Amino acid sequence: MPSPPSRAGCALCRDAEPLPFDFSYAFQPIVDIQARKVFAHEALVRGPAGEPADTVLSRVTAENRYSFDQACREKAIRIAAGLQLPSCLSINFLPNAIYRPEVCIRSTLQAAERYGFPVERIIFETVEGEQVSDGTWLAEILSEYKRIGFKTAIDDFGAGFAGLNLLADFHPDIVKLDMALIRGINHSRSRRAIVAGVISMCDELDIEVIAEGIETADEARCLSDLGIRLMQGYWFGRPRFEQAAGEADIPWGV
Repeated sequence: MPSPPSRAGCALCRDAEPLPFDFSYAFQPIVDIQARKVFAHEALVRGPAGEPADTVLSRVTAENRYSFDQACREKAIRIAAGLQLPSCLSINFLPNAIYRPEVCIRSTLQAAERYGFPVERIIFETVEGEQVSDGTWLAEILSEYKRIGFKTAIDDFGAGFAGLNLLADFHPDIVKLDMALIRGINHSRSRRAIVAGVISMCDELDIEVIAEGIETADEARCLSDLGIRLMQGYWFGRPRFEQAAGEADIPWGV
């Protein structure tokens, strides 16, 4: 079995150099169509003046990956607190940058306390497609986050590396369906059957399902008919640079 990332890396908390670039966030709403409320906002990396994510992510290297992951958490919480975000805050994290989760999460907890953002309203989501060398190690990270009180989510479920094997080792709070399954679902019997199967499995495991990448009212209606209440996509709201969406901004006619 491949070894998890070296745990000696926790010295990076003390010795890390400042990042040689700046960044900020845009926030995209995740809505609860039954309650007609904004359930969460996903924090999406942008340049300091709103430039696309690639202008930032292209500068992340093996040497600064850990520092970037830690800085992302602190900045997302700080901006969300400044916006007085009433919903949950969803933060993407880089599992290959984590060494000892019980130690490396300290700066996140300190930021939550410093800025007065409740830990129980923070969701950590990891991209299923990221090639993690040890799925058991990823499950250990997520389990530690859940034990501390964070919500956990697997993003892009159905698209990549971990898939059902990860669910066998760990039950996240949330699974986010990959947008490739969502696109044109109202016209695709096979997509509807697959999504219905995932919903049934997640119901059995007490896991919430979020459908992401929704771009049309017909897609939203189809997903609602399948039993999904949490949705995200351009139909409901595009990412807003350093701003959050309110209920009045959402088209609720699904």
